[in-house]
Amino acid sequence: MNLTGKRETLKRFYHPFAYVFYKTKTPPNVITLFSLLAGSASALAYYYDNLVAGLFLLILSGILDLVDGAVARFMDRPTKFGAVFDWLADKWVDGLVLGVIGFIYASPTMAILAVTLSMLHSFIKPVVYSEIGFEVRIKGKIMDPLEGVGFFGRPETHLTLCFFTILEKAHFEFGLSFGIKLITLLTALSLLQRIIYLYKNFGKVEDE
Repeated sequence: MNLTGKRETLKRFYHPFAYVFYKTKTPPNVITLFSLLAGSASALAYYYDNLVAGLFLLILSGILDLVDGAVARFMDRPTKFGAVFDWLADKWVDGLVLGVIGFIYASPTMAILAVTLSMLHSFIKPVVYSEIGFEVRIKGKIMDPLEGVGFFGRPETHLTLCFFTILEKAHFEFGLSFGIKLITLLTALSLLQRIIYLYKNFGKVEDE
């Protein structure tokens, strides 16, 4: 699937929102903070079984996460702190939302697995930056060896959560309990895909 690789295509959907923030001169880091707060509120809504609010706030958080980087590029002011803050906000939201949904709608064990695998799937990338390096950074965006590798990442996780939230609200048999288990499985397989790719391409001993 890998919707991250289709970021250029998706721009037409979120750039209008980014342009509004750009015209109001809203700092990108403030937008990132809004994304973090919306994601945290989404987790709280799921905790209290308010699925409509949880779904809306999760979508809002995801849109704002796309918008902050676009606004930074519009303003031509991406910063290294902003990139780090964006990573931290993303992982906070992912961990909190997956943890709460896993705990409330599945089991504590499933919550732990979902969060752990999600974190590993994401943080393998900065480890690659450090240990293997990357070719180029374009306006804060790092083009790394894992670019495009991994079929199930953050966007796919959020879309899957949204889909199964709707099923849960409609009282279908396969609701969030099944959804969180599916996300955990697909994230594990996607992580394995990344590990195999790295082994095939960087597993050999370098010539001295």
